[in-house]
Amino acid sequence: MQDAILVLQDGKCFLGKSVGKKSKCIGEICFTTGITGYQHTITDPSFANQIITFTFPHIGNIGINSKDNEGGKKIFASGVIMRELSSASHPSSCISLNDWLERNNVVGISGVDTRALTRYLQKHRPKSGIICSLTRSPMCDTGIYDDQTTLVIEGLLDGLKKYKPLNGVEIINKVSLSNSFKNDLNAKYKVVVVDFGVKASIVSRLIELGCAIELIKPDKGFAQKILSMDPDGIVLSNGPGDPQEIGESMILEIDVIIKSKIPVFGICMGHQLLAITLGAKTFKMNVGHRGSNHPVYNVSDGKVEITSQNHGFVVDPSSLPSDVEVTHISLFDNSIEGIMMKNYPVFSVQYHPEEAPGTHDSHYLFRHFINSIELHKMKSA
Repeated sequence: MQDAILVLQDGKCFLGKSVGKKSKCIGEICFTTGITGYQHTITDPSFANQIITFTFPHIGNIGINSKDNEGGKKIFASGVIMRELSSASHPSSCISLNDWLERNNVVGISGVDTRALTRYLQKHRPKSGIICSLTRSPMCDTGIYDDQTTLVIEGLLDGLKKYKPLNGVEIINKVSLSNSFKNDLNAKYKVVVVDFGVKASIVSRLIELGCAIELIKPDKGFAQKILSMDPDGIVLSNGPGDPQEIGESMILEIDVIIKSKIPVFGICMGHQLLAITLGAKTFKMNVGHRGSNHPVYNVSDGKVEITSQNHGFVVDPSSLPSDVEVTHISLFDNSIEGIMMKNYPVFSVQYHPEEAPGTHDSHYLFRHFINSIELHKMKSA
C-alpha cells in the first residue's frame, strides 16, 4: 500500500511506502551511486539537511551493525529514498534498517522509481523536496490525484516555498564534535583535526597509522589554539554546506595554519576551504559526485583510483593561483580532485581517501601525510 509521497519544489511527485519514522522531512534531494555501505552513507555528517536517494535498487540487505556509523550517535541526514527496502540477512546485523531509521527519527520512502528520480535531478538540477507520510492511500489516475491528496500536495509545496536551509556556518556548528573515540596512549604522532563534520573512518585511518587525534571545532581563533597544542600535523576534515559561505569566516584562520609550515591534509570540505584560502573559488555542480565508484586520475603517476565521493561543490580550475598544483582529476567530468602547494607541506583531495564505503585505492594519501610529518620533524630537529 502506498502511504507516503515525495514532493519536489517544482511540483514533481513520487508515491511510495513509508519507511522509518512516519512523519515528514525536508531538505535538498541528492543521489548516491554506491552499491554498498548504506549505513556509512546515512550516518555521514556531510549529508546534514539532505535527503539521500540510493540509486542501487536493494537497500537494507545486511541490516545495521555496530561498527559502520560515521557520525556518532546522531543522524544528520534529513531523510532517505529507495527503490526497495530489503529484509536483513547478515550475521553482523543487530537491527533492521527500517527499525533503525524509526529509532533514530529518520523519515524515508521506498517503492520510488529512483532511476526516474535520478534522471529527473540530472536534467533539472538538484532541488529541495519533502517526504511526507500519509494517513490514507492516495488515489492517482493518469497523473491526476484525488482532491484530498491534491490538498496535501499543495500544503507541502507551500512549505517548500517557505523553506530556508541553514547556511554553511550554521550547519557546521550543528555537526562539529559529534564524534568521540579512544586514542592510543603510545601514539607516535600528534594530529589535530579541524572538525567540520569529520567521519569516524577518517579518524580511524589516522589512528591506525600511529596518530593521537584531537578534534577542534572551527570557532573564531581556532588556528592559534591549534598552534598552542604544537601538533605534528593538521587535518581539515570533510563536512556539509556551501564552502564559499563557510570560507568567509575560515580564510584568516587557515592562512595562519598554512604559514606555520606544519603539514596540512585537507579532505572534501577541507580541500575546498584550503583552495578558497589560497585564492580560488568554488561553485555548485549541476550534479554532485556521490558514491563509491568514481574514477580519479593521479597526475603524478598516471594511475587511476576508484574513489568514494560526496560533494556538490567543486573548485574552479581557472581561479587557482600559480603556486598551487593540480594533483588529481575526475575522469567523469575533468573536475579538480586534488591539489598541493608548491612551497608548503600542504595538500588536499576532493574525495574521501578513507573510503568507507569503497575500495582501498586511496589509503596511500594517509601514508603520504605521515611521510610529510616525518620530513617536517626531521627538518625541525
